[in-house]
Amino acid sequence: MRRPRGEPGSRAPRPTEGATSAGPGEPCFPSDGPLVCALEQERRFRLPPKPPPPVQPVLHGGQRLEAALSCPHFLRHPRQHLIRSLAEARPEELTPHVMVLLAQHLARHRLREPQLLEAIAHFLVVQEAQLNSKVVQKLVLPFGRLNYLPLEQQFMPCLERILAREAGVTPLATVNILMSLCQLRCLPFRALHFVFSPGFINHISGTPHALIVRRYLSLLDTAVELELPGYQGPRLPRRQQVPIFPQPLITDRARCKYSHKDIVAEGLRQLLGEEKYRQDLTVPPGYCTDFLLCVSSNGAVLPVRTQDPFLPYPPRSCPQGQEALNPTTRDPTQRVVLMLRERWHFCRDGRVLLGSRALRERHLGLMGYQLLPLPFEELESQRGLPQLKSYLRQKLQALGLRWGPEGG
Repeated sequence: MRRPRGEPGSRAPRPTEGATSAGPGEPCFPSDGPLVCALEQERRFRLPPKPPPPVQPVLHGGQRLEAALSCPHFLRHPRQHLIRSLAEARPEELTPHVMVLLAQHLARHRLREPQLLEAIAHFLVVQEAQLNSKVVQKLVLPFGRLNYLPLEQQFMPCLERILAREAGVTPLATVNILMSLCQLRCLPFRALHFVFSPGFINHISGTPHALIVRRYLSLLDTAVELELPGYQGPRLPRRQQVPIFPQPLITDRARCKYSHKDIVAEGLRQLLGEEKYRQDLTVPPGYCTDFLLCVSSNGAVLPVRTQDPFLPYPPRSCPQGQEALNPTTRDPTQRVVLMLRERWHFCRDGRVLLGSRALRERHLGLMGYQLLPLPFEELESQRGLPQLKSYLRQKLQALGLRWGPEGG
């Protein structure tokens, strides 16, 4: 039975399109009618006005430099912006805080910019009396990391005076400064005498950072062994020595998906066979190698399992008449280390190896390993595994290496 209109349960008539809903007895006005628009305009006039945006302060040289360095977006502040801000800053605006920010920025982004590095070195010399070793370690960090020795003539004398004054106060800062100088091959003998003294070693043994200090001291002791034949002072006792870099560095582990290591390993496996190379092998005194081969005196690549892959450390003394820093052994087997030189192993936009990379290659060479660098430009130009195998074959044959049935 159909319900009559207006009874409960029946559908209400639809309102006219463009009219506002209204209750019984109320008039309906179009939403875009003149009366509704006038009421809306009056309501807006009664609202309080929006406050004007705050006036941005005018930043001068030192303030602008600090603002740029504090910004997390590196690409918005290229090096020319930093150079210009630094040049416009007055001397009193260049505080230790600003210069530490600048040093950390250069080190973090691998920016080997001479003007900025020289400014840090000059600031360090001028402000020597007001700086403690905890600040100095941060200011010196980019020089070692970026493999840059400043032209400032008082740079090294200033650091030696600071080390003599502060060495006993902050042990970790002291060895951090020496680590940067070690990468620059500028180790001061007086500071080495202090950090290798029994008193200093006993002092750091019970501290929370004892392991990292012992690792740094082990690296310094290696540098003394290999690079400072004239050093006659104390050395790190053998029982205190620990492996320096027993595993791939943090940057390599973080960027492993961009590394060429896996494809090079596959190329070597197909070219030589798994038994004729070792990957990520740590050799004494604690340097991790990318790939290591054992080669006979006639150039044959030998199975690594049948050979001792390690050269003796400390290196044996050289025969009379040969250069003191070229260690040789009576073992006719040569150890060849293939070194991947990835893009992030270099300073940005340049061909200078980072200090830690250059130091590792330098020490491996001084220990008697033959190095075969594999630059990232050459690796990136190989299209596919067959082309990479051809590239590796040419590299190994250029060293006189042989493998297969004729090579053993």
